[in-house]
Amino acid sequence: MLTIAGTARFVSDLHLRVERADLTERFAGFLADTAAARVETLFILGDLFEYWIGDDDLADPFNAQVCGLLRDLADGGTRLGFIAGNRDFLIGADFAAAAGMELLPELTTVGAGGTPTLLMHGDTVCTDDLPYQEFRRMVRAPEWQRRFLARPLPERRAEVESLRRRSAEAMQGKTAAIMDANAAAIRAALSAHGCSRLIHGHTHRPGHEVFELGSGSAERWVLSDWDTGRGDALEIGPAGVRRLDLSS
Repeated sequence: MLTIAGTARFVSDLHLRVERADLTERFAGFLADTAAARVETLFILGDLFEYWIGDDDLADPFNAQVCGLLRDLADGGTRLGFIAGNRDFLIGADFAAAAGMELLPELTTVGAGGTPTLLMHGDTVCTDDLPYQEFRRMVRAPEWQRRFLARPLPERRAEVESLRRRSAEAMQGKTAAIMDANAAAIRAALSAHGCSRLIHGHTHRPGHEVFELGSGSAERWVLSDWDTGRGDALEIGPAGVRRLDLSS
């Protein structure tokens, strides 16, 4: 378990992309504030980018810009931890080294504010969405990734654009309940890791809930996405837990 002695911040689902310069500007401002506040650790819980087609695309000017913003924060003394999302699971060691961040397991436990806390992107507990879980197993398989990354960059980019369109169409036919986190899966994950707090994103349904586990009470914090006119970060420090409004 990672132990955080000072202040930690958590963000997810920024969906940064070249077409949305406003998101990149907001992200840059957030990182500057994070540095000024002397935050010990910043955890990015997936979907930093709208999509990532491989670390060999790091030379792209936009990708290099985002990487540079992260490196500046890391060089200033803030530790960066990253858990892959469903849009940027191909971020690898080369990007992490260039950005000065640490790649973390998809389920990571930290000691934050004295509370054992489980971190994840959030898609693994959306177990009612069976077609998505099947797709996730396919694209997370090492052989699928090897074949995909062997293709030329333009082909990969075109394939991802096609997947994005098909995903948007598929979502229109799914109920909100199916795409949300499953309560039993949440409880099982917390119990398996001995944690009483869960922080995740993915569902784009920011919220906070307290519930009972067999071992006592637990809480779940869900982070907001940034690309629908809103955005937030969670901060845990000596003063407790607070949600930061980053919508403007």
